[in-house]
Amino acid sequence: MTRPKRIDFYLDFISPYAYLAFEQIPRALQGLSYEVVYRPILFAGLLKHHGQLGPAEITGKREWTYRQVDWLASAHSIELRAPDVHPFNSLALLRLALACSSQGMPNRFQCEAIFRHAWVEGGAADDAARLRALTDRLAPQRDPAASDVKQELKQATEAAISAGVFGVPSMVVDGRVFWGFDALPMLRAYLEKDERLDQAWRAPELIGQGVRRS
Repeated sequence: MTRPKRIDFYLDFISPYAYLAFEQIPRALQGLSYEVVYRPILFAGLLKHHGQLGPAEITGKREWTYRQVDWLASAHSIELRAPDVHPFNSLALLRLALACSSQGMPNRFQCEAIFRHAWVEGGAADDAARLRALTDRLAPQRDPAASDVKQELKQATEAAISAGVFGVPSMVVDGRVFWGFDALPMLRAYLEKDERLDQAWRAPELIGQGVRRS
């Protein structure tokens, strides 16, 4: 019997695209055999490693991001209510997710509760009172503020970088990184053994590196 493919779903609750992909993945992969491991990581750590700003920190790109996210949510019938302020500090949410499991890997229910806290319920995602209420509701197995949880988040982010992850959401299967909400059809094609994916994966080999900016 063939074992289901494991999908490592790298996420940060700060990302609206991660929320959309999280909501859409059951529909996008309906009928296929797979399992998802949710891996919270610090998006800011990826940005720092690659020397980049986040989309919401770039004028023009910030405005486009919210327009596109609003459109995508409506087009895919995904409930969305943006937080009062974005970007917000997602450290507490990430640590809470890790603390929900002794193994540092939250389940779908726990991730859903945190995503909805940020992207459905409204208000400030990092508001102290709201965070306390969310923590009480999830009743984590460990203290989210404990040093071991903080270290796990750092290690998880470093492991993601080592796995080739450069943004969120990223879905990694068999060492292949599928980045972004719009990568879900490609992910499905891979799980269906679509031969076109092999061609797409070789595409970068046919293009030489041009101008590099320091």
